[in-house]
Amino acid sequence: MMRHFLNLSDAGGDAVAAMIADAIDRKTARQGWPKGKPDADAPLADHVLAMVFEKNSTRTRASFDIAIRQLGGSAMVMDAGSMQLGRGETVADTARVLSRYVDAIMIRTDDHAKIEELAQHATVPVINGLTDLSHPCQIVADLLTIVESGKALPGLEIAWLGDGNNVLTSIIEAAGLFGFNVRAGCPQGYEPDAAFVEAARAKGARIDVVGDAREAAAGADIVVTDTWVSMGQDHAHNKLAAMAPFQVDERLMGVAKGDAIFLHCLPAHRGEEVVDAVIDGPQSRAWDEAENRVHAQKSVLLWALGKL
Repeated sequence: MMRHFLNLSDAGGDAVAAMIADAIDRKTARQGWPKGKPDADAPLADHVLAMVFEKNSTRTRASFDIAIRQLGGSAMVMDAGSMQLGRGETVADTARVLSRYVDAIMIRTDDHAKIEELAQHATVPVINGLTDLSHPCQIVADLLTIVESGKALPGLEIAWLGDGNNVLTSIIEAAGLFGFNVRAGCPQGYEPDAAFVEAARAKGARIDVVGDAREAAAGADIVVTDTWVSMGQDHAHNKLAAMAPFQVDERLMGVAKGDAIFLHCLPAHRGEEVVDAVIDGPQSRAWDEAENRVHAQKSVLLWALGKL
């Protein structure tokens, strides 16, 4: 079967755990190396990754490009505005054609149905670089960062503050796969996708959606937030006002566990969802998390191409 990676459940908990272990090993083996030097085994030598961007990107673009290089392959960057996809060619036809040129496709887009259609018609693996529904590659990097911090995933207490967006959706999905718990502090009307919540609960994870930031953060091992206004959304004053009580500041971190760590997938809107003292503070792992996008994506690529 084709190994598409549209959501974490496409791989499953055992495969994601294998990705994390492989990422740790490869990261350790590269200490002190130039960033562009291929891994010793170059497992994806001669492979080409198409990277299709319908949304702006810094970390996804850079990390996938470096990831495929370190695995011995190469990347082709394609922006929708310069593709026929942006001029009316169907997703299905794009999938059929790209499959003839490359070994895998990573796409960063809006509607999740679009990536599902791409995967339906592609004859190479399709990887979700981000959709409005989910962001699985980010969460593999987050889980890697948590494990590197010395925390076991089963039984972990993760607090989310802010918008019930695609990142939270994938965190909730991971909770069902690894047996940790999520308390999501979200204002009314901005709760996470109900289907993902129920699926995680059905697997035994405790998913609580609460309307109070301190209740969400109390006793948490991990505190996570994201920008309140996602790409393509209007910078709505009403939304910002609703989100304001969920800002992660020193007082909010103070109700989490003493050894809690802070994560943010970036870019950060400093002074909105998080204050400088937290994201730049000793509990922040945001920069390790950003670096780990490279190492996590290498393992995602290896899994998708049947090398892991």
